[in-house]
Amino acid sequence: MNFKDYYKILGVEPDADKKQIKTAYRKLARKYHPDVSKQDDAEAKFKEVSEAYEVLKDDGKRAEYDDIRQYGAHDQQFQPPPGWQSGRQHGAAGNAQYEGDFSDFFSSVFGGQGGRRNTQSGFAFNERGRDIETDLSIVLEDTLADASKTITFRLPSRGDDGRVTEVTKTLNVKIPSGVSDGERIRLKGQGAEGVGKGAKGDLYLRIRLLPHPLFDVEERNLIITVPLAPWEAALGAKVEVPTLTGKINLTIPGDSQTGQRMRIKGKGLTKKDGFGDLYAVLKVVMPETTDDEIKQHWEQLAEKAGFDPRAQWSNS
Repeated sequence: MNFKDYYKILGVEPDADKKQIKTAYRKLARKYHPDVSKQDDAEAKFKEVSEAYEVLKDDGKRAEYDDIRQYGAHDQQFQPPPGWQSGRQHGAAGNAQYEGDFSDFFSSVFGGQGGRRNTQSGFAFNERGRDIETDLSIVLEDTLADASKTITFRLPSRGDDGRVTEVTKTLNVKIPSGVSDGERIRLKGQGAEGVGKGAKGDLYLRIRLLPHPLFDVEERNLIITVPLAPWEAALGAKVEVPTLTGKINLTIPGDSQTGQRMRIKGKGLTKKDGFGDLYAVLKVVMPETTDDEIKQHWEQLAEKAGFDPRAQWSNS
């Protein structure tokens, strides 16, 4: 029979500790479990990984195996050392692994099978279901107060025949106020079904804030561009400005400039200690069309104002 290098099978070094061994096993068990994997040799791989873990997780079995491992050339046909007798009768495998017929190598070293075979499916495997992550798109208004959203997502489901398919699930979920773009919300037990008696996985909603037609976001503050006619910027005005909770009247001072920012306190997004602010960025906008009479007024204004917006260029 062939020697089995259990360390190589799990992809760990011979001096690996129990945590490293357990982590490697779980990763490979998820990869090769026949209820999940589509690989043709998944069952054989899973059985091999489970056998390796059955030995290396147990201090006594591991010590016996390490003695055997040092005995002969691993690439040659394996024969137990003369007079070899396992010092223990090992019990069944734990409930987090494959419980089936292990290899001849295992039997020759440890004197028996590694566990009980489930006569119905060949497996007695308990594993937590896979976590599912999906995007949830919301508008800025949804972040101000707890909002309910109906979401639809797909997740794997194992049928009575053991086949894994995808099913569609719909949930009504509450979105807490103050969520931010990229934040993850955990819904416990709403992920994929577990295997055997394993618990369900969780559902993670990754928040995506949809672009708003009026507002830009800077952390917890909002930015809105306020267009002004030239005379409004020059003379001052009261303009109606939208916020996420309604419209307000904003007083524009005379002689305002494009790019000037005006702070509107408490009209931004929700944060832990209150609300962010809304910043109104002023932008002077010219009329799209002018007739001859209006042009004459502009010419008269230019003569009377005597203003050169590029005067500083001559001093640079």
